[in-house]
Amino acid sequence: MEVVSILRALPDGEPTRRYAPQNEPMDIEEVEVVVVGGGQAGVAMSEHLGNAGVPHVVLERGRIAEKWRSGRWDSLVANGPAWHDRFPGLKFDGDPDAFMPKEQVADYFEAYARMIGAPVRCGVEVTSVQKQQGAPGFRVETSHGTINARFVVAATGPFQRPVIPPIIPGDACVTQIHSAAYRNPAQLPAGNVLVIGAGSSGVQIAAELGKSGRRVYLSVGPHDRPPRRYRGRDNVWWLGVLGKWEATTPPRGAEHVTIAVSGADGGHTVDFRDLAAQGITLVGSTTSFGDGSVRFAADLRDNIAAGDAYYLSLLDEADAYIALNGLDLPEEPEARVFGPAPDCVTSPLPGLDLAAAGVTSIIWATGYATDFSWLKVDALDENGRPRHQRGVSSEPGVYFLGLAWLSRRGSSFIWGVWHDAKHIADQISIQRSYAAYRG
Repeated sequence: MEVVSILRALPDGEPTRRYAPQNEPMDIEEVEVVVVGGGQAGVAMSEHLGNAGVPHVVLERGRIAEKWRSGRWDSLVANGPAWHDRFPGLKFDGDPDAFMPKEQVADYFEAYARMIGAPVRCGVEVTSVQKQQGAPGFRVETSHGTINARFVVAATGPFQRPVIPPIIPGDACVTQIHSAAYRNPAQLPAGNVLVIGAGSSGVQIAAELGKSGRRVYLSVGPHDRPPRRYRGRDNVWWLGVLGKWEATTPPRGAEHVTIAVSGADGGHTVDFRDLAAQGITLVGSTTSFGDGSVRFAADLRDNIAAGDAYYLSLLDEADAYIALNGLDLPEEPEARVFGPAPDCVTSPLPGLDLAAAGVTSIIWATGYATDFSWLKVDALDENGRPRHQRGVSSEPGVYFLGLAWLSRRGSSFIWGVWHDAKHIADQISIQRSYAAYRG
């Protein structure tokens, strides 16, 4: 497919009806494939189904790529550069090494859906999917009526239900929100802030709050800390040439590793020593709460050391790759130089009296869980997690797309979901051919 500019992909005038919210109930209809979710996974799925000639519809309860527009903080940018975080058939305008603002990413997916003619119906929420009785396929109940489908693709992604650990009671005298609900510093009451979670969201939100003039405490748990760039190449390039994107299973115990990487401010390597130098107080993992105080584990130094070790191991692998392949990339010895450990690391706080510290807000940057409560078929385990192999579920006719480690490390990333969607479209085409055989 020819790569085209996002500006050329955007048509003049109003979008077609299929992209507008559906204001009238749909009649009961028969559709070959229902794709649930109109984000990056749903749009990718639509492209491959369309290329295979498979009739389908994509149902999205909000707008296309709604989570990019309204489900994240105002200053969010993509964590990968524009040349990488995209689909093969469409590029972003401007600097390919830039990190795109969230609204531009959402516009990209809307433009892509229009370009491929994706049959997206916005403003339609799927409330349940059940097997049909006495007939093949599934009964899909939606906020706008019923659809009978031969196949269903759950393309709602991995970030569905914000998770807040049950540590601090809801009636504690402090405002508590998940990072999914955070928008900007002005949203919070006056006072200092404790940010719990030191992955990409936590470090970026903590830095933004610190720049706003607030005193910020950042609870740092175990994490991986890759370089943003090394020897003239971005982290995502190194993951590619070193074969790490293609890993099919995570290291044991690393299924949900927190990764501290940032595309903010043009992209930079996250270093917790730098955050401390900017006035942010680092503390260990948050463990408990009582008598108005939060208590922290004595693991801060170890967590930072483990993150440093991961960082250095990637530099070692990169250097070895350069030497083996005879690449002419500039040496960067300063990348291995760390500053001194700040006082908050050498003498970490064991706890924090919230009132005494003036902490009025806590932001939980503690990730998400999947929520497939609407999927009432035999495709989930006892904990509600999908049972599947490369997206093909244990329930014939049901497929998953966009989940972390669906087929490889890159499965939940923009480019990775596009390739996984091709595999699922192929599987659906195979099943259609069996159903059509009349020999």
